[in-house]
Amino acid sequence: MSDARTQTLAALAAIVGRAHVLTGASAEPYCTGYRTGGAPILAAVRPATLVEMWRIAELCAAYDLIVIVQAANTGLTGGSTPDGQYDRLVVVVSTLRIGGVHVLGGGEQVVCLAGSTLSTLERVLAPLGREPHSVIGSSCIGASVVGGVCNNSGGALIQRGPAYTEYALYAQSEPDGRLVLRNRLGIRLDGDPETILSRLERGQFAPDDVVHDGRAASAADDYAEAVRQVDATTPARFNADPSRLFEASGSAGHVMVFAVRLDTFPASAGASVFYIGVNDPSELTVLRRRALSEAPELAISAEYIHREAFDLADAYGRDTVFAIRALGAGRLPLLFRAKTWLDRVAGRVVPGRRISDRLLQAVGRWLPDPVPPRLRAFRRRYEHHLILKVSASARDYHRALLDELFPSGSGAMFECEPGEAELAMLHRFAVAGAAVRRRAVDPDHVGEIVALDVALPRNATQWFEALPPDIEAALVGKLYYGHFFCHVFHQDYLVRPGVDPVALEHRLLALLDARGAEYPAEHNVGHLYEAKPALAEHYRRLDPRNAYNPGLGGTNRSRNWI
Repeated sequence: MSDARTQTLAALAAIVGRAHVLTGASAEPYCTGYRTGGAPILAAVRPATLVEMWRIAELCAAYDLIVIVQAANTGLTGGSTPDGQYDRLVVVVSTLRIGGVHVLGGGEQVVCLAGSTLSTLERVLAPLGREPHSVIGSSCIGASVVGGVCNNSGGALIQRGPAYTEYALYAQSEPDGRLVLRNRLGIRLDGDPETILSRLERGQFAPDDVVHDGRAASAADDYAEAVRQVDATTPARFNADPSRLFEASGSAGHVMVFAVRLDTFPASAGASVFYIGVNDPSELTVLRRRALSEAPELAISAEYIHREAFDLADAYGRDTVFAIRALGAGRLPLLFRAKTWLDRVAGRVVPGRRISDRLLQAVGRWLPDPVPPRLRAFRRRYEHHLILKVSASARDYHRALLDELFPSGSGAMFECEPGEAELAMLHRFAVAGAAVRRRAVDPDHVGEIVALDVALPRNATQWFEALPPDIEAALVGKLYYGHFFCHVFHQDYLVRPGVDPVALEHRLLALLDARGAEYPAEHNVGHLYEAKPALAEHYRRLDPRNAYNPGLGGTNRSRNWI
């Protein structure tokens, strides 16, 4: 190791302690994401406080290092892991030791520090009768609040829109390499950067220090109206939407975010869940258009599952459903970390074999069937499935609408009992990991996965994809699922061995372009998608030095974007 590297590592250790500067094999979990990543780094550093975070940023600026800020590392497109070649050494800064949440105004808003997770925020808000922006999926696997904001993450909840705020506290690199702290949090915190950060972390501010100046702390104020516009020719939401790119929101790590301030929402009590199955997708189109344009109150969520996705979740996600029911969603982050550790250790003996998936799949074969009989019967009868969740106050309208539309020539519905509702939603959650599990346990028949994250125009009526025969022939299977009323779909394609996945992806994207789709819808570009001009300009404006997470969306990786 060169003297410069040794000196840099020693300087980092002086800030956080030697135990929290990880190199070599110890740093591997911070280099590789859920599906992508794997480039070498100088070190992964784990600060315990916001002040330590700031000092790391100062040191990296002085040594002209690239910084990749990483929280839970749950992203699907590699946006928080190194990828490819860089012109400077890379330091990954893990924020998970900095997990504080400050409640404002009796719970109507919160300030979330850099490493706070959605699951933690849920626990903080539950006694107050409040909820965060997202309560399905990301929250279960320990995703961070700040990561969601930085990536304009989406979610299942129809009334709330993407993660968004105009209140944040962040460090920004100037063109000459200087580091500047921007307090845009709307909280008066006097002093130098370290004093400001220390006061915030300790909660040393009074209610009178919190400024309400009309900026948005969520997307909810205008998203509900946007999603109701069912004749609009553009999607309701997508990552590169210029109206959602504001400082930390959509920054994707091109600034170092210490905290964000967000709205919270009243928890929904007494909700009802309806399960709908059809063979003619146009019947779901009619339901969506009427429920969005006519309902006095929007539904909470409307989750779509295609029969093939249902089957793969049934075959490859049974252990996931069982784990959540037995241990609770709050334990999933710990289980995911244990799974990652096992794969890393086993990978040193048998490289490339995801032993944890094989073990869990073997366990799943012995578990009882978690799918309720009525859902199982609908799977046999119907190709397209919708799980519609509504509040108590919206129940009567939606029940009357569903009674008017069903039973029909190709579909039917029923209102779920509480146990059925829980299992239906858990089955939908299990779909998200089914493709990865299938590939892990059956690599001889599944080559790669092309995972697309798509937002269709709000007026699209032909929302179900029809692929050309030659593309169908290149696939072992495909999964369609998503947030139906928002017209946001996740489309996972299991590619046959020997088929070029990149060429196949380009063909699939061309088909989506012809349909007026935007992509990605809610997972951000990472290192898998090309950044649209507005998004690339947002990155350049935030990070003129290109010192933070360069190369996202195929953008320039070099210092000063040269």
